[in-house]
Amino acid sequence: MRSPRLKRCLDLLVAVPLFLLTLPVLLLIALLVRWQLGSPVLFRQTRPGLHARPFTLIKFRTMSEARDAQGRLLPDAQRLTGLGRLLRSTSLDELPTLWNVIRGDMSLVGPRPLLMRYLDRYTPEQARRHEVKPGITGWAQVNGRNALTWEQKFELDVWYVDHWTLALDLRILLMTLIKVLRREGISQPGQATAQEFMGRTGPQG
Repeated sequence: MRSPRLKRCLDLLVAVPLFLLTLPVLLLIALLVRWQLGSPVLFRQTRPGLHARPFTLIKFRTMSEARDAQGRLLPDAQRLTGLGRLLRSTSLDELPTLWNVIRGDMSLVGPRPLLMRYLDRYTPEQARRHEVKPGITGWAQVNGRNALTWEQKFELDVWYVDHWTLALDLRILLMTLIKVLRREGISQPGQATAQEFMGRTGPQG
């Protein structure tokens, strides 16, 4: 069944109770992040949402602001703290993102919201990932997550846009729980996080 209203109901039925139940965990993590990394506790960044409209994504901070002698931020791998690595491997850094779902910026399931600067790097087909709300988890996340290439992720994102149903969303949520427990596909091989998407290379066909 493809009903945006029912999808929104599912989002609220899951996100609101989960947010309330995890408030003690949110508070504990906030204190740990504040103690280790200082302020701010939350990472905020503008991301493209439905139809590429910008919204502010919130997560727990996992990286320090360490810089080199020239004042430039060090690579992600050097700024990612032990606490940050734990939060990412368990996906606990994503808990504040439930607020984005409650607000309606995001859905529980959909293509992951990427960076604003990627918008002009997509092919027209890849840009179709913005035809639905972005999600905390998605079809690409349960089929390889950051271990996939960008092209593979975008193919899966567009497949989801064309095939999403409430039954598929429930399947993805269950698969996500299994992936999180197994800590699979957290980062690309040899990378602390995903490599930057630079756009399609080679013949455009």
